[in-house]
Amino acid sequence: MSAEFSFRLIATDGQARRGEISMPRGTIQTPAFMPVGTGGTVKAMYLDQVRELGSDIILGNTYHLMLRPGAERVARLGGLHEFARWPYPILTDSGGFQVMSLSKLRKLTEQGVTFRSHIDGAAYQMSPERSIEIQGLLDSDIQMQLDECVALPAKPKEIERAMELSLRWAERCKTAFGDQPGKAMFGIVQGGDIAALRVRSAEALSSLDLKGYAVGGLAVGEPQEVMLDMLEATCPALPSEKPRYLMGVGTPDDILKSVARGIDMFDCVMPTRSGRHGLAFTRRGKVNLRNARHADDPRPLDEESDCPAARDYSRAYLHHLVKSGEALGSMLLTWANLAYYQALMRDIRGAVQQGRFAERAQEITMEWAKGDLSPV
Repeated sequence: MSAEFSFRLIATDGQARRGEISMPRGTIQTPAFMPVGTGGTVKAMYLDQVRELGSDIILGNTYHLMLRPGAERVARLGGLHEFARWPYPILTDSGGFQVMSLSKLRKLTEQGVTFRSHIDGAAYQMSPERSIEIQGLLDSDIQMQLDECVALPAKPKEIERAMELSLRWAERCKTAFGDQPGKAMFGIVQGGDIAALRVRSAEALSSLDLKGYAVGGLAVGEPQEVMLDMLEATCPALPSEKPRYLMGVGTPDDILKSVARGIDMFDCVMPTRSGRHGLAFTRRGKVNLRNARHADDPRPLDEESDCPAARDYSRAYLHHLVKSGEALGSMLLTWANLAYYQALMRDIRGAVQQGRFAERAQEITMEWAKGDLSPV
C-alpha cells in the first residue's frame, strides 16, 4: 500500500507489461481484471469471495448508483467501500456510456447531457463536473472522466466531433477533480475506428499529465481486428510510465491479445453475465451448460481448478441447476468464471515476468482449442 497513487513497471516482454499500482486502499497487480460491481454488488457473488479469488479492485457504475440508491445517500452511509463492505480499491466509470446506451431520451450539449432515467423516467443532468462530484460522493479511488462514446459504425465527422468534445470534458474533469491525495482520475481516449483520431486523442490527453489513461469506445460491436488495430495505434502514443485501461473488455482471447499490445487493466460483465446464463469459461474453452449433452456428464468443469465451483460439482448437476432456473446455478457458474479470469490474469503476469508471454499465450490458445469434450 502507498499513501499516494503510483504505478511501477516490474517487467516487460515485447509490448506486454507486468506492473503494480499502489494506493492507500491496496495494491493492484497488473495486468488486472476488475469484476464489475455495477450497483455496489458483483452479481451472484459475495464480495468476500471476489476478494478470495484474487481481485485487487472492483468497478462501480456512476450512472446506476446515482439513480439508485443515490450518490448522496451512499455518502451519508460512509461511501461505497463501507456501504458494500469492500475496503479495497474501487474504480468508478463516469456514467457516460450508460447515459448514451440506456437513456432513450437525452440531449447532448457542450455543457453536458440531460437524460431520463431508464428506471422511472425522471430527468437528470450530467456534466463533467457533476460526474466527478458523484464519484467523489461514492469515494472511489480511481475516477473516470465523462466522455461521449459513439456507437460504431459512425461517420468520421461524428467520431471526430465526439472525440474533441471528450477532450474538452477531460480538461473540465481534471479541474473538478483537483488534487486528491491517494486517488486518481483517468482520461479516456476516443476516436472510434479511425487510428489518426485515436492518436490525436491520446496525445492531447497525455499533455494533461493525468495519473492513468483508458481506451474507450471499443468492443462495442466492431470486429476484434479493428479493436486490436486501434490499440496498436493508441498505446505507443500514451505515456509508458502510466497505467493503461481498456474499458469493457472482454473475452479471455480479447484480454490475451490486448495485453500483447500494452494494456494493463480490464473490466467486463462477461464472466458474471455469462455465468447467470449458463455459460462457463474454462482452460479448455467455453462450456454451455444448457446443452443436453451435459445432463449425464459426471465430470466437473475442471478437476484441477482451485475453485470449488469448477472442481467439485458435476456438469450434470450444473446443467440441472441451469435448466431448472435455480439461483445456485448462477452463483456457482459466476464463481467459476471469475475464478478462471483471475487465474488467467495470474498466468499472464507470471509469463510476462518470466519473459515468455508470447509462448504462454500460444499454449493457452491451444488449450482452448482442445474443447471441453476432451478429458479434463
